Amino acid sequence: MKNVYEIDFKANMSNFGNLVPIEAMNSIPFSVKRVYYIYGVPSGTKRGFHSHINLQQVLICVSGSVKILTKTPSEEEVITLDSPLKGLYIGPMIWREMYEFSDNAVLLVLASEHYTETDYIRDYSKFEILANEYFKEAN
Repeated sequence: MKNVYEIDFKANMSNFGNLVPIEAMNSIPFSVKRVYYIYGVPSGTKRGFHSHINLQQVLICVSGSVKILTKTPSEEEVITLDSPLKGLYIGPMIWREMYEFSDNAVLLVLASEHYTETDYIRDYSKFEILANEYFKEAN
């Protein structure tokens, strides 16, 4: 799917524990301006239900597991994040929904921009119109 792909991180493992380095413009394709994490999600709760106009993100489930539904107007894919060694890049104009959080899930999000409400598209009908235009121009 365009604007969505998995990233495999390399761990430095030793008898002292494991360390996973994540470097902007190296292991992820942008400079990080915002970091947040989601945890303590009640069973059965779904989150997300939006897209971004310009924002890029990498999602990493550093503990537990979560399913991520990604959509364009013509494609959809479900990715399970269940390892701190796997990230999911989500670029502009991708609808996302997060669900089936395990009890111990901690979802870390690295974002290319500071929070700006005007970058969010929360209405799916509006998303379809804007995303169709975006992907037509991208081709």
